[in-house]
This record gives sequence, structure tokens and C-alpha cells, in this order.
Amino acid sequence: MKKYAITFLLLCSVLFSGYRKPEEYVIESEQNAYLHNNLGLMYIQERAYYPATQEFKIAISLSPDVQASAVFYNNLGECYMKLGQPDMARDCFERALRQFSLNFRYYKNLAECYYQLGLADDQIQRSHNDPNPLGMILRGLLLEQKGQTSDAITVLDEFVAKEPDLIISSAVRQYIRQLVSKI
Repeated sequence: MKKYAITFLLLCSVLFSGYRKPEEYVIESEQNAYLHNNLGLMYIQERAYYPATQEFKIAISLSPDVQASAVFYNNLGECYMKLGQPDMARDCFERALRQFSLNFRYYKNLAECYYQLGLADDQIQRSHNDPNPLGMILRGLLLEQKGQTSDAITVLDEFVAKEPDLIISSAVRQYIRQLVSKI
């Protein structure tokens, strides 16, 4: 009888002990990437550009192959432009466009970068041979950077006429309105 009582007590202590499996700690790199991107944006607001570049680099390394990394690359490129390093920014803007090519801001940043590097004429010539219609956006923005606003409006309007249903087309239309109001 004593054996049964001890067995019963052991069984009850195991069943009612409140034991639970320890929680698994999962590191979510994508969430951490957003956190580092936001830290980089805060550094930019404080005009601390070098720490901002480090935060954007960390964000990119935590999630390199997702669409959101295009934002990280663009932010890093903008930071390099503020530091006066358009050669470093060029690679970032080009990578942002490779990740997601339907954001008008990326084209504007890349056009400004090419203009500062003195590559505007080369890129305009290269865009004439580009079968991708999105190359027309870059050509139009480069023409506008060079002061050829009427030619820029013509090229951008031609793009909107060819590709009216793309997401980026509405942003291009808005920009055309801004250019026309400047004239």
C-alpha cells in the first residue's frame, strides 16, 4: 500500500507541477531590418549621417533579397548623397531599382546622382537603346536635370501614353504636372 501511495504522489506531482516546455526564442531578421532602417532614419533627422549609413547597411544585410530592401538601399543612397559621395550612392540607387523598379523616387534619386557624377549624357544615350519602357523615366528625369524641361515633359508624357496602367504612371503624371506648372 505504501508503494501505491508513493507512486500516486509521484504521478500527481508530475501531472500537477505546472511544468511547461521552455519558449523558443526566434530571431526575426526581417523585423530587425525594419528596426535598423528606422534607426537610420532617426539618425538622418539628427544629421548623423555616418551612423545612419551603418544602420542601413545592417538592415540590408538582415534582409537582402526582399522588396523592402529596395527602401533600405534607397535610404542608404540618399545618405551617401548627403555626405557628398554620389559614387557610393549610385550603386545603392541602382540596386534599389533592381529590387523594385516601380517607385518614382528611386528614379529621381538615380537621375540626380548621374547628373552629379557627370554621367547624364551617357545615360541618356544608353536609355535610347533600352527596350524596357521604364528607361524612359530615367531619360526624362535626366533631361530635366540638364535644364531641358520641355524635352523631359515630352519623354515622360510618351512613357505615360505607352504604359498608362503601371503603378508608377500616376506618379509620373503628377511630376509632369509639376514640370508644366514651372514653365
